[in-house]
Amino acid sequence: MPEVMNWQLGRKMRYPYEEKHPDWQFAFVFNTNRCIACQTCTMACKSTWTFSKGQEAMWWNNVETKPYGGYPQHWDAKLLKLMDEADPGGMRWRGGAYRGKTIFELAQKRADPEGHQVALGYLPKDEEWRGPNFYEDTSTKYPAAGPLGLSTEGAQLPEHKTWFFYLQRLCNHCTYPACLASCPRTAIYKRPEDGIVLIDQKRCRGYRKCVEACPYKKPMFRGTTRVAEKCVGCYPRIEGKDPLSEGQPMETRCMAVCVGQIRLQGLVKIGPDGAWAEDRQNPLYYLIRVAKVALPLYPQFGTEPNGYYIPPRWVPRDYLRQMYGPGVDHAIEAYTVPDRELLAVLQLFRRSQKIIFRYEIQEGPKIYETERFGRKFTLWNDTVIAYGKDGRELFRTTVEEPIHVRPAQHANSI
Repeated sequence: MPEVMNWQLGRKMRYPYEEKHPDWQFAFVFNTNRCIACQTCTMACKSTWTFSKGQEAMWWNNVETKPYGGYPQHWDAKLLKLMDEADPGGMRWRGGAYRGKTIFELAQKRADPEGHQVALGYLPKDEEWRGPNFYEDTSTKYPAAGPLGLSTEGAQLPEHKTWFFYLQRLCNHCTYPACLASCPRTAIYKRPEDGIVLIDQKRCRGYRKCVEACPYKKPMFRGTTRVAEKCVGCYPRIEGKDPLSEGQPMETRCMAVCVGQIRLQGLVKIGPDGAWAEDRQNPLYYLIRVAKVALPLYPQFGTEPNGYYIPPRWVPRDYLRQMYGPGVDHAIEAYTVPDRELLAVLQLFRRSQKIIFRYEIQEGPKIYETERFGRKFTLWNDTVIAYGKDGRELFRTTVEEPIHVRPAQHANSI
């Protein structure tokens, strides 16, 4: 099995195919601290892509409540258990690199009736697909918890004694997709222009190997057509073919409708060796590679997912480390007391439907200074300017949003 470089793991790993990378890569950042679980993203995707017969249980985008929720139910807990059984205590990080084995490297230890798996995985049962909001808003229990499962001692940072948080999920359009690797029909491919992972439904025969292998369980089987389907990254919008885009790349439906302004999606330039080409003023490059405030979901799986998360501040760190890797402490500290540039870049979330390729910051006046968690924090009312693929300005916004007071002569209609 060939070796490929996985920068999220800090080492090379085994993968069924040789290195081959797109020119640009579809990627996104979710700020879990802002999500209110309104499911607007979920319904936007459902009404656009999965509203037909046979797709009733398909939710390409979903928001689940951790630690107990999941779609399909307990998808991550089940795979983590399989990984631990195949290599007890092996999922460990040391010196910033993953020393354990990925789902591809563990697959040879687990055989099914047809032989060894390409990627360690399992097929969910039908009932596991039927409750996309199972355990929604369910918090952890604490010995001193009240009737609603909430701590009677109140909540305070850095960790709440009883807690839950919302995890937003869609296909990660991985650099090394397990679905692609496991398909016996080679019906799954990454687009060379943007890295979006698609299924050629003319080639698919519904073997469900992609469903079994994907650690995030985002390919789904459609019984009426007997083939698999998955998130398509709203590729017509990425191509600039949506009538609203004026020919410019546009964010996906789930990103564009986000009420909580937690989502930022874009394209990052990829070098021939698979590494991200340095692009300091690309907001995704800055958040992920410079500020390192956004982290991949379960990097130990080995697929190098291109979905990144700013971790929730109030959740126990051990839980977050097994979910996002060893960079959690730095990410939370950076987000809790953001520096001047990070605070400005965070204002770019959900200000436009068009994809931001570059930003500039115009310095503004100092608003105030304070101390947060023992660290100095200064608020500057800078202006951040976003530019599209063609270099034209998309919008500009300030760090401190202006307040407009309704004139007294206008009666309140309520």
